[in-house]
Amino acid sequence: MVSYKALVRDVIKNSDIILEVIDARFPDETRNLDVERNVIRIKKPFIIVLNKCDLVSKKNIEEAKKRLSKIAPTVFISSKDKSGTTMLRYKILEIANVERGRDIMVGSVGYPNTGKSSVINAVVGSKKASTSSISGHTRGIQHINAGSRIKFIDTPGVIPFGDNDEYIQGMLSVKDSTHLSDPIGVALKIIEKICAENKPALESFYKVKINEANQNSYDILELIGLKYNFLEKKGAVDEQRTATRIVNDWQKGKLLIHDLQ
Repeated sequence: MVSYKALVRDVIKNSDIILEVIDARFPDETRNLDVERNVIRIKKPFIIVLNKCDLVSKKNIEEAKKRLSKIAPTVFISSKDKSGTTMLRYKILEIANVERGRDIMVGSVGYPNTGKSSVINAVVGSKKASTSSISGHTRGIQHINAGSRIKFIDTPGVIPFGDNDEYIQGMLSVKDSTHLSDPIGVALKIIEKICAENKPALESFYKVKINEANQNSYDILELIGLKYNFLEKKGAVDEQRTATRIVNDWQKGKLLIHDLQ
């Protein structure tokens, strides 16, 4: 943790502008308040990048952007289909305070699996930053030339959560289902989140009907288990197997929080 903090301080110091990449599904949970305070304290411009916007509804994106724009310029992009990358490049050129003719050093920071390297590749237009589905894949600083005077500094992420707080780690794909001690608890959190934001999306994906009798997240997990015939020998729902399916669907981006329209 100490080495990471020293690394990030060095990146902030040597950058003209900072990109804080956060997960659009969890904008508040993936903000790094310590980094934000440090950047503001030394008066460095920074942009909040809401990544993975293809996984959430437009309504939620707009609400998050409206709220976060009070803190810093906010751009939402999908590194998957590269939407928003032109706007991000424009914002970098617009607010970076450097003398004409000099390259703009852009520091990229954020938690594991928010997609820092993927954002850089989307802006650059090629896979110059190393990426992986494995959390913490980026091990050291990488310098990437993006053209138009922009040079990125890519940094490793860090797990900012306590060892016992694996619910958010599971939802952010920091831990996959095979490394979760309580995949059922994580699956219940996923169900709760989707039901709160777009219950029809959950019903459509798993082809189940959620009514007043099964509004509870645990009841919904049971409903999904029955739908997929995930049963134990005595006919009871295999909760572990059902939870693993839900966690895997979520982490692979199959279970979306989209508007259905």
